[in-house]
Amino acid sequence: MGEERDGVPLTNLDQELFPGAGATKRDLVDYLDVMAGRFLPVLRDRPLSVIRVLRGQDRFMQKNLPKYTPDWVPRASVWADSSHREVTYALANDRRTLFWLGNQRAVEYHPALTTTGSPHPTHLIMDLDPPEDGGFALAVAGARLVRRALADAGLDGAVKTSGAKGVHVFVPLAGTPAPEDVAAAQRAVAARAERLDPELATTAFIREDRHGKVFLDATRAGGATVVAAYSPRARPGVPVSFPVDWADLDRVGPADFTVHTAPALLGERDPWATAMPEPRELPAGLVTEGHTIPVARVQAMHEGKRRARARREADGN
Repeated sequence: MGEERDGVPLTNLDQELFPGAGATKRDLVDYLDVMAGRFLPVLRDRPLSVIRVLRGQDRFMQKNLPKYTPDWVPRASVWADSSHREVTYALANDRRTLFWLGNQRAVEYHPALTTTGSPHPTHLIMDLDPPEDGGFALAVAGARLVRRALADAGLDGAVKTSGAKGVHVFVPLAGTPAPEDVAAAQRAVAARAERLDPELATTAFIREDRHGKVFLDATRAGGATVVAAYSPRARPGVPVSFPVDWADLDRVGPADFTVHTAPALLGERDPWATAMPEPRELPAGLVTEGHTIPVARVQAMHEGKRRARARREADGN
């Protein structure tokens, strides 16, 4: 017999979420239930993409709500330039919607960088990604470089684990910054952090050019998404993206925070809300510098074409 929470029917709660999860669908729904008071504020009014893991299928990212979505699920329609159509996203604004998404096996929650109806990003975001053979400590070292670069520009941010191997730094923004200016400022922060320790960190977008260094990813801008604070990840053990005090970063690891352990570690606290600094306006110098730095994806695309052409010419000789 099925169960309900807040009037939402729940099914197959005792099935494993996905092979190797070490957690059931009930564990996911229980986590969303106990975490709703902290999770909903970081999702509210943000068009939401989710990663679902259906039984016997590969995980996939869902943006457009399926036709069978209940009428009571809040939603927002956003024009997608890439696909030339309107996409109808869920808005996780209430517990019922969280329960419905959990029942759909939505494991990961990736909100937009803007709120519905506004084109202005609310945060400058840096994603610190260690190399394939590097561990979390390298990502932490990269995050500390980013914090130094931010401080030099008069900014500060809160830090969280990504739930994978990396670290995310979120800098709250005041005013109405243009998306292209936020993207430019991110590129400038990354470049400044790289200059602080070029042996440790790199802004090279092409993986083979990173040479074992931490990637200072400044591309989380515009239509991109970033996994939300407190979101589970579709990985073995179901870790969660967890806020950490800067002073504690060297003493933790991603596996410390899972759907099983995170609620007890938090108690009644909401460290993401309390750690977030006061919003600041983007420094003009940072924006100006950033606009002189090529967009990483575009630069990488042109470089990839150049290298492919060079290989073809070499093969022809």
